[in-house]
Order: sequence, then C-alpha cells, then structure tokens
Amino acid sequence: MSFEEAFTKVVGLEGRYSDHPSDSGGPTMYGITEAVARAYAYTGAMRDMPLAVAHEIYKERYWDKLRLDQVCAIAGARVADEIFDTAVNQGAGVAGKYLQRSLNALNQRGTFYSDVPVDGDVGPVTIAALRTFLRLRGVPGTTVLLRALNALQGAFYIELAERREKDEDFVYGWLSNRINFA
Repeated sequence: MSFEEAFTKVVGLEGRYSDHPSDSGGPTMYGITEAVARAYAYTGAMRDMPLAVAHEIYKERYWDKLRLDQVCAIAGARVADEIFDTAVNQGAGVAGKYLQRSLNALNQRGTFYSDVPVDGDVGPVTIAALRTFLRLRGVPGTTVLLRALNALQGAFYIELAERREKDEDFVYGWLSNRINFA
C-alpha cells in the first residue's frame, strides 16, 4: 500500500468536518484536530481546511515519521497500513511503540535480535529488528505481527473508555472500523 492508498482509506474512515462534544480533540477536518492543523500553520476555519493540507500533515507527521515506506517494503502493505491507521488515531509515538513492543515480545527472548528501545521512534534499530523478524518467521510472522498490533490498538480503546466515560461514544466505532485481525 502506498501512502496515497493509505491516505484515501484513512480519510474515508475519518470523514470530513466533525465537532462532537465528547471528542477531546475538538473540531476536526479529515481527522486532523485543530491543534495539529495550527501547528502546521493552517489558520482558516477547520470546516474549510483543504484536503491538500490534511494530505501534507498525514504524510509528514505520520507516514514519513514512522518510515512506513521502509516498513511497507519489508513487511508489506497491511503492516504499514495498520501502523499508519494507529498513528492517525492514537499518535505516531504510540504506533511506533506498539511496533517496538510487538517486536520485543516476538524476539524469542533476544535470540532473534536484541530488544529494541520502546521510544516510539521507528529508526534503523526498529527497522533492522522488523527485517530480521520477518526473515526468520516469513509470511506467518506478518499475520502474527498484525494481530499483536491490533491487540494493542484495541486494548487502548477499551482502556480509554474505562478511564473516560465520554469515549464510550466512540469505542464501538473504533473497534468496528479500526480493528481488523489478520
């Protein structure tokens, strides 16, 4: 999956303008919060934000930051898409940590590769671990990695709704649209 395909998919899930009273992010357009839009120098009304602005933000803040072109080349489109979707909905750092935590749990007590730092930064060490994991585990490893990533993402939604009752307004949709076990 290319960035363009992932972007089209996520914008379809996020929709256009929203200002739900229970949404901690406040007004959003294409899933971009007002705070993030302002950080990228967008100054207009959120409901008027052009799709091109969302495209730029998604590419830089999520796709490129997580090195998803490299992830896609190593692990395939489904893994890159899953990490991108999590980044958009929970933050790039969280998505990076989910990948790192999953790789650490799947490294056979360090016999495949050393634990990677769980810092959310998908850098050369994380990329190397991903490459080694999939070289050793092959296609079934991709399925297991996707399940691990989805399990972490889903657990976050449940925990969020447990902590903040207002997020119960969204948890059904998140679990319905964002969790897709391989």
